[in-house]
Amino acid sequence: MTAIESFTGDANPYGGGDPYADYRTADFPFTRYADLADRRLGAGVVAANDEFFAQRENLLVPGPAEFDPEHFGHKGKIMDGWETRRRRGAGADHPWPADEDHDWALVRLGAPGVIRGVVVDTAHFRGNYPQAVSVEGASVPGSPSPAELLGDHVKWTTLVPRTPVGGHAANGFAVSLEQRFTHLRVNQHPDGGIARLRVYGEVVPDPQWLTVLGTFDVVALENGGRAEDASDLFYSPAGNTVQPGRSRKMDEGWETRRRRDRGNDWIRYRLAAQATIRALEIDTAYLKGNSAGWASVSVRDGESGEWTQILPRTRLQPDTNHRFVLPAPAVGTHARVDIYPDGGISRLRLFGSLTETGAAALTARHQELGG
Repeated sequence: MTAIESFTGDANPYGGGDPYADYRTADFPFTRYADLADRRLGAGVVAANDEFFAQRENLLVPGPAEFDPEHFGHKGKIMDGWETRRRRGAGADHPWPADEDHDWALVRLGAPGVIRGVVVDTAHFRGNYPQAVSVEGASVPGSPSPAELLGDHVKWTTLVPRTPVGGHAANGFAVSLEQRFTHLRVNQHPDGGIARLRVYGEVVPDPQWLTVLGTFDVVALENGGRAEDASDLFYSPAGNTVQPGRSRKMDEGWETRRRRDRGNDWIRYRLAAQATIRALEIDTAYLKGNSAGWASVSVRDGESGEWTQILPRTRLQPDTNHRFVLPAPAVGTHARVDIYPDGGISRLRLFGSLTETGAAALTARHQELGG
């Protein structure tokens, strides 16, 4: 079932004004996890059986779907999403689609992981959304082609069973399978349009790859790190600070509201596994009049370990990448960056390597999850 039963069914026809005024959405608890289908992580829609009205790649475009009521092309209304043509039956005596008829799209996750929830967003598809959707997952090593993914040897596991959905709505589904997936197959029954797909979960990296790398960013999202908590999320999510690459604009980092007290802001992170850290970077790219004034970094080993400062409170410059070589390696499973008094940073990088304990724990989890 959809998270909100009242979402199921048609939305009202667009009547002018703000197209999102009657959009049906909700707060889904699983959205606190990273989007494994984020293009910044390398996700892609590798194939679809039909994209007559709107291209499959729109599914993973960042940001909400846009709507222009006057935008038409040679094939009809141009929609910001993935839309297939209307299915028909076998003949005049039975013009309706068969019950098993459906359209599909294959999605490569940007980072393999455990999926905690899926949002199938039908924004602006008011009378042309699918009657139902289903989502399946598979774990396939390497870089398989669409033909290989569709082969009989690939085992697909149901993440979201065939379930009715609503038009112009964020249809959310919690997932409770403890398995590692690399690809998804999104099905719409029998046809229609989906604006956006979001796949929330925890990255589970390949421990062999990290071992071969040796030294890598042990807090990076793509390597299995994540932001667990933060003091302030007013302007942007703390998870931005462990995204791949550099910020390209201000909102791709983390920025807090202006403090009017004597406190400070912070982010707490979980590393890929227990690691030895040797160097770090704090980047304030595109944060010019609102970057943090000073920052410190601490680590701890284990959930209840004591915090040990590895970078004392240090002056930061706006729109600058700051690099620090630690005077001695530091071992930990968690990290924390404190900024003073407020402001923002765009990226935190912690360079090091897994300890024997960390590598063993990561390998065991990878095997338990079917990796």
